[in-house]
Amino acid sequence: MPLGGSITYGVGSSDGNGYRRLLYEALTSSGFDVTMLGSRRTGTMNNNSHEGWRGFKINEIQEKGVKSAKAHLPSILTINGGSNDCIQGFDLGNSGKRIDGMLQRLWEASPGSTIILSTLLKNKDTQVNARVMEFNNRIRKLVQQREAENRKIVLADMDTPHGPQVGDLVDGVHPNDDGYQKMADIWYSSIQMAASRGLLQET
Repeated sequence: MPLGGSITYGVGSSDGNGYRRLLYEALTSSGFDVTMLGSRRTGTMNNNSHEGWRGFKINEIQEKGVKSAKAHLPSILTINGGSNDCIQGFDLGNSGKRIDGMLQRLWEASPGSTIILSTLLKNKDTQVNARVMEFNNRIRKLVQQREAENRKIVLADMDTPHGPQVGDLVDGVHPNDDGYQKMADIWYSSIQMAASRGLLQET
């Protein structure tokens, strides 16, 4: 279940699929049996269900995600959320706690789910990007803490030289097709990591 804001929706991609089609193709070509889950269907791909909500902040993403997780019991949740909080400067001091609260609610809704939690993409606006960098550090620490508790979680770090760069953004926020390819590659590697750790199971 792809979960997040407009990047999960696929804004900026030429086909409306964002990273989702690219990730689906990478996984299925490696032998994974994949069904995309969610209440929304957008993009040109056949298997195009997701929970990507344009403009939504963390608490709003949580509400949609928990409802859908209860209904679908996904094996994997790929989560990219918090960009709108950073853009709007919304309750950033509690952003780590709010993300952690969302994780706990999702695990309550679907206890068998493995969460692949991503850091946020760089932003062209320097002020927003400073917020993004701080947010990403909280994400990394949070994943380390939950991994130490043997929770089913893996980090997908988009904020590296391998992730989308400012030059891969169509509007300073959303990736172009090349940027989404980089995102798909990182999601894929993180899901492979989850598989190698024995974290994936039928729910």
